[in-house]
Amino acid sequence: MKEIRDNDFEQAAVVSQEIVKKVDKESDYRTVTGFFAKIIAAIAITFSVFQIYTAAFGTLDAMLQRSIHLAFALCLIFLLYPARANWPRDRIHPVDVIFAILGAAAPLYIVVFYQDLVLRAGLVTTTDYIMGIIAIILILDAVRRVVGLPMVCVAIAFIAYALFGRQLPGPLAHRGADLPTLVQHLFYTTEGIFGIPLGVSSTFIFLFILFGAFLDKTGLGQLFIDLSNAVAGWAAGGPAKVAVIASALQGTVSGSSVANTAGTGSFTIPMMKKLGYKPEFAGAVEATASTGGQLMPPIMGAAAFLMAEFIGQPYFRIVTAAIIPALLYYFGVWTQVHFEAKRLGLKGMSREELPNIGFVLRERGHLLVPLVVLIYLLAKGYTPMRAALVAIILTVGCAMLRKNTRISLNDIIEGLEKGARGALGVVAATACAGIIVGVVTLTGLGLRLGSVLVDLANGNLFLTLVFTMVTSIILGMGVPTTANYVITSTIAAPALIMMNVPVLAAHMFVFYFGIIADVTPPVALAAFVGAGIAKANPLKTGIQATKLAIAAFLVPYIFVYNPALLLIDVHVLDIILIAITSIVGIIGVGAGAEGFFLTDLSVFEKIIFFVGGLLMVIPGMQTDIIGFVLLAIGYIMQKRKKALLNA
Repeated sequence: MKEIRDNDFEQAAVVSQEIVKKVDKESDYRTVTGFFAKIIAAIAITFSVFQIYTAAFGTLDAMLQRSIHLAFALCLIFLLYPARANWPRDRIHPVDVIFAILGAAAPLYIVVFYQDLVLRAGLVTTTDYIMGIIAIILILDAVRRVVGLPMVCVAIAFIAYALFGRQLPGPLAHRGADLPTLVQHLFYTTEGIFGIPLGVSSTFIFLFILFGAFLDKTGLGQLFIDLSNAVAGWAAGGPAKVAVIASALQGTVSGSSVANTAGTGSFTIPMMKKLGYKPEFAGAVEATASTGGQLMPPIMGAAAFLMAEFIGQPYFRIVTAAIIPALLYYFGVWTQVHFEAKRLGLKGMSREELPNIGFVLRERGHLLVPLVVLIYLLAKGYTPMRAALVAIILTVGCAMLRKNTRISLNDIIEGLEKGARGALGVVAATACAGIIVGVVTLTGLGLRLGSVLVDLANGNLFLTLVFTMVTSIILGMGVPTTANYVITSTIAAPALIMMNVPVLAAHMFVFYFGIIADVTPPVALAAFVGAGIAKANPLKTGIQATKLAIAAFLVPYIFVYNPALLLIDVHVLDIILIAITSIVGIIGVGAGAEGFFLTDLSVFEKIIFFVGGLLMVIPGMQTDIIGFVLLAIGYIMQKRKKALLNA
């Protein structure tokens, strides 16, 4: 264990950081020293202090709060992320300094002239028009630098649709909008850039990112790994199961599949390889488990906050609805990891190599208190912003309780800076998502696309779900979680709502498939990071990760056909029945996918287990009975085969 920690762990951590910089634009920032380093730190710390102050003493008017929030973020993005990939990373180019000044000035124009803009009530002057165009261009460039080109291309396509949509044939045509009208709608109303996505970023999301930064300072990530090792490290294929548990825990505070893969993967992937797992499987396990962190309450990659605002339901309602699907997802990954370990004959680590759970909890268990209190406050009806603020204060306070977790004043200041830096990608993505949402509200594109998908499916719910799934996966490729959800919910969810799918189930459906794009080739960012750490083939790792994530492809269909899984109009017996049939079904599907149950499966047995499991997953008494019979037949065949092998 010590050898793994001292050698493989450190080496993998360095490798993971280099890979993340190549795959994740947000991690590829400048490292400057001297005067500019102090300026950047001062702006970032002031950004965090502003967010904490407004959370504690009351937020400003929506446009003011969001404008200041965006001004801080754009200024920092242009200082930290160079305009060109080949520009030096140890100093700031004069062009970026100019962009940083403009990035702060454009949103602050709204703050300075707020009263005039309100009195003009939508009338845009030439100066307003110019500042709006500058701001939109700066936001697109900021997104290019910190998020990547895919989202920029989507936003530009939507802008083009708004300007030239009148020339399109068929149902997608609209009456069109000229450039001044579009600029006014996108930049001077709360229907576009300063809409709900940026509004949630400027209140809830930033504080939760800051909360995560402080938790990281206290060493919570290592606590998660130690607890996971203590719980599952001894089991068959122990390190892979550790990866599943640790990534699920880390996902409660992490806002990124890629960052989660790099963070826990730098420890778990070398352990899996040492035990005997193939590199592709090791990388895929970590990528799949880390991606599932975005589906795991209470934070869910910050999309839960947006979902609550979009559908007008309490935040805690979203979180409770997500619990059972998330657990089924992780159970599916765990099942396949277990069968693969059994197939390869891999055992866990000895108890002597593993940390003692009692000792771990005595030494650092107090670090879990802020998470427990956060969940309690949310359950009691506190606003997410207030709950996050209390959790941040508790994190610092709890860390001070023991010497081995105590953080210094410098650590607190670094936490403020790290939190602001960690929020930049989210701010840029939500501002850009506001452009997309603004075009949709201006043109009615959401309902038009929904009608197109329903017409393509000829009114068939299953086909509509399939088309929506494919659309959500494509739209989610290479896009951060929050923006991913905004795009998929705006474009794809209306089709399901038109088919009378409950609003929560429709939004959760597109959210799941947008997230699963992180492990679905060809743009499987989390899988590529896992492959890089494992020194594995990226495409093979992505394919393996997709297979491991099979529960994520099944569970959304379950809760659409049977919303009781999301606790919608549900009775306790309904939940128990759905949970049992789903668990049994996922075991069957997992066995069929891995080709192992009690022993290796023949092709015929694979089909029996996979089809039987699938039928158990599909809601309905008839399908459950047929699925159970098939799985029973498969089990009997496996028992006989194993008895013959042992004879």
